Amino acid sequence: MEDELRDEYDLKSLKIRKMGAKRTSFGNTIIKLDSDVAELFPNSESVNEALRFLIRITRENKATF
Repeated sequence: MEDELRDEYDLKSLKIRKMGAKRTSFGNTIIKLDSDVAELFPNSESVNEALRFLIRITRENKATF
């Protein structure tokens, strides 16, 4: 067995992912969507866009009452 890494391995772009209950310790908030909701959103940007829209509409409706 050879212990040398191949030249094509680029370890500079290697990212470490912490798994389990403490994975939020990296500073990012992790939110799990139910599967039926997740089917409608292809990525986190689309979820954030939808939530920002909902926040804006809610604030605008409160201002009119």
